Amino acid sequence: MYSTPCPSYNILMMTATVQSDSYLTLNYRLGLPNGESFVNTFLDRPATLLLGSGQFAPCFENVLIGLQVGEHKTTVIAPEASFGMRNEELVQWVSLAALQKNAKVDAPEFMVGDVVEFNAPNGAQYAGVLQSIDAKGGWFDFNHPLAGKPVTFEAQIIAIL
Repeated sequence: MYSTPCPSYNILMMTATVQSDSYLTLNYRLGLPNGESFVNTFLDRPATLLLGSGQFAPCFENVLIGLQVGEHKTTVIAPEASFGMRNEELVQWVSLAALQKNAKVDAPEFMVGDVVEFNAPNGAQYAGVLQSIDAKGGWFDFNHPLAGKPVTFEAQIIAIL
């Protein structure tokens, strides 16, 4: 009886590469231009996802295609290819009445920097960052926090399932 794993299994595991429909486990980091991390699974637990299913943005999936188990890659992705450019039209005034009616929050007080989720009339949900507030309402930025910024994407493939 053999005491080592099947040789063909080892070859398969060593040559497996990430494909556009791969189910894989990886560590990844989304970094800001100043070096700060926006998301960093290297510090916590790896992510497991199915490429092509909408779980990961295509700009990040494209970086992973062709990598093998154990490979580690870092690339900078331009704003236009990742979260888009900032749109100043997405900085909008919300009256206090509309805020209290549509915001999904537990606390009655709002503070600058809060991310507030809103219910849209069509049932969709969207979030904005509170920029300023007074007795009449507040200014919210509905841009993605990484909009207009180059993003450093670092990934290491742990397993291709």
